[in-house]
Amino acid sequence: MGFEPPQRLVRTLGETYGDAAAADWLGQLPALADEAVARRELDVERVMAPGGRSSLVMLVRQPDGSPATLKIAPPFAAPSLERAALAHWKGWGAVELLDAADGALLLERLHPEMSLRSLPEAKALLEAAGTVRRLWVDPPVDHGFETVTERTARQASTLRATSDETLTSLVSAALAARDELCAGPSTEVRLLHGAFRQGKVLAGDRAPWLAVGPEPLVGECAYDLARLVRDRVEDLVAASSGASSARRRVNKLADSLDLDHERLRGWTLFRAVESGVRALRTGRRQSAELLLEFAGWL
Repeated sequence: MGFEPPQRLVRTLGETYGDAAAADWLGQLPALADEAVARRELDVERVMAPGGRSSLVMLVRQPDGSPATLKIAPPFAAPSLERAALAHWKGWGAVELLDAADGALLLERLHPEMSLRSLPEAKALLEAAGTVRRLWVDPPVDHGFETVTERTARQASTLRATSDETLTSLVSAALAARDELCAGPSTEVRLLHGAFRQGKVLAGDRAPWLAVGPEPLVGECAYDLARLVRDRVEDLVAASSGASSARRRVNKLADSLDLDHERLRGWTLFRAVESGVRALRTGRRQSAELLLEFAGWL
């Protein structure tokens, strides 16, 4: 099967894992895709573009004609963790895992053209809250997921190396918020999606909305909700009431899921600054400016 990897996949893998590692795996990808398809006797309809940021996504048909989605990710993107999370959820609030015998993930077919971003904002946030609540379950015994503290410690280390003096105040506030949130033993340990936002919730047939693409970890639910708070950040920044709307969104989402307002605000601040600085580092200046302006409102 001949195909060109989607450019978003090529760019994101290079930015995240380095051009050499990305190029090596992308060179193997056509053969890996052929093997995964042949092993399952699938018929390929098309490669999704722009598709995933860390995986090749193909729409396929199984031998009985039923639709499915095949997802192939490099080993350095830890697809085994996504597989473990999906297997634990068993389709509750998330896409159902059909097969993962060789590392590739065969998933139930959702409607990739219809995410929560297609809905009006208020409706999208309501549906998102209902979906993510289902995912917050006790993690498996002897799980291999990292904790919120471990993941954010790595991110904080990178943030501390930021040399741009114009960001000093914002970076210091984000690091202080993270340190305060991680102080003391964790009292809440749930399996988290890790990258939850409107674009990660797709329309389905088995259920109206199901989450996809987890980057799973364990910890407190406020961390998981923090990425959702800044969804459609470009609309918030463009509005004259953007700052007050952002703060109201924090409070509204916290109330809807019975979370502490200040912990959600703190994690939202940390995650927005970390994402903004990372965007600057990889040359995505427009995204960085939006994220850092949003973070400044918090």
